[in-house]
Amino acid sequence: MTDVVTRPNADSAPDDDAIVDGPVGDAAAPPGDATTGEYAWAPAEPPKRSKHLGWWIGVPAGAAVIALVASSLVLIAPGTSIAGVPVGFSTPGAAADAVAAQLATTTVVLTGDGGDAEVTAAELGASVDSRALADRAFALHPMWNPTTWFADPSTAAVSIDEEAATTALREAAPALYTDPVDATIAFDAATASFMTTPAEPGTGVDVESVRLALQTALADGESRVELDATPAEVAAITSTATAEASTATLNSMLDTAGFYVGTERTVPIDRAVAASWITVQPTDDGTFDISADAAAIQPMVDSLAPLVNRAAENGKVITDSSGDVLREEAAGISGRALGDTSSVASDYATQLSTGNAAFTLPVTEVAPVITTLARRIEVNLSDQQAVLYENNAVVQSWYISSGKDGFNSGTGNFRINSKLTSQNMGNRDLTKAPYYFTPDVPYVMYYNGDEALHGTYWHDNFGNQMSHGCINMPVSAAEYVFDWAPIGTEVSVHY
Repeated sequence: MTDVVTRPNADSAPDDDAIVDGPVGDAAAPPGDATTGEYAWAPAEPPKRSKHLGWWIGVPAGAAVIALVASSLVLIAPGTSIAGVPVGFSTPGAAADAVAAQLATTTVVLTGDGGDAEVTAAELGASVDSRALADRAFALHPMWNPTTWFADPSTAAVSIDEEAATTALREAAPALYTDPVDATIAFDAATASFMTTPAEPGTGVDVESVRLALQTALADGESRVELDATPAEVAAITSTATAEASTATLNSMLDTAGFYVGTERTVPIDRAVAASWITVQPTDDGTFDISADAAAIQPMVDSLAPLVNRAAENGKVITDSSGDVLREEAAGISGRALGDTSSVASDYATQLSTGNAAFTLPVTEVAPVITTLARRIEVNLSDQQAVLYENNAVVQSWYISSGKDGFNSGTGNFRINSKLTSQNMGNRDLTKAPYYFTPDVPYVMYYNGDEALHGTYWHDNFGNQMSHGCINMPVSAAEYVFDWAPIGTEVSVHY
């Protein structure tokens, strides 16, 4: 049986005998009132709930661990610094920004005479490759690797914009600057040459010393650095060496100025005139610009025709029977006519600006006619005659005296190999061979050993054999042949 507890009325005194055995049933009795003596069930104890306190504590702790691990993969290790700037616990991007910002706000304080001025690194155009430095710091010192923590600081090379730095320093401390004087070029009429006036240096602040001061300040983690502003030499934009090189080019132009036909300077140009056409101007980059005035050149172009035009002069050469030239009688000069000159002045002005003063004219040339004279000499021992041929036509002929019997002249085909206007022949000592002596034999032309054509003044028995082997000729005839036949002229001696 199940015990049932009756709940008496509150006003009734407890009665120990009130506890009685109740009936057994499957259904609970309806709630009752103790005052009426009705029965009621005691409420059942609720079930105990499971405890998950450990789980709820573990979730945030695990997330924190995951976040810590994740951050260690993208952050730079603690204790790392770049050029004096702490970048630990920073991403490479944030580290790069910190280094750049530190440099930009670093101030250089100029001291000394003319100093007492301040200028920031930003105004000086100073910079570092902060991103590359930050990326390198992360690569060498990642937060996830404790062995790389608290590494030695890395250095940073500061670069500087020299032009921006000079402008900023000059504005901050104008008393430290004096302007340099550029080298110049001018034409000197007394020497008819271009002359150089040397450059003079100015003074200012040495930009490299400012850069080094900034680099030291950045490495030391300082935001201000003092620099003794001692004046330094400032070079001129246009140097003496640059001016002298341009002067040399200009004077070389004056040396060669002219209008050319081929390699011939047909119309030279006076140095002062050429210089008057040329303008020399310095440029912003320290060099010189050369230009020329086409209008000033035009009057000379208008006067060129009579100086250039000429008729051809025909030439004449003496050859042997094979056509080989033995002597040039007249060289022959080609004729020429000046062509279209409508653009010559402007073209020449453009060419002068490149440093070239030798202008080639448009010219039509007419080749000369060269006359060829094939000359040879025939000596007929049977007829005792010498005959001159030119292009196979007889020019002249004379009776001669060849070698007498016992001294007969040799036959064959020869060439004149040497010529003497006068020569002693024989031996003064008549007791020795050839037992004759003839002084001052005129117009000697050797062709076969010691045999020669020559003038003869000691007899006039021409047409008969009289000599010791030479071909005796009247003096006037020998003089004619001497001038007419160059060395190499063919000589045929036959019967």
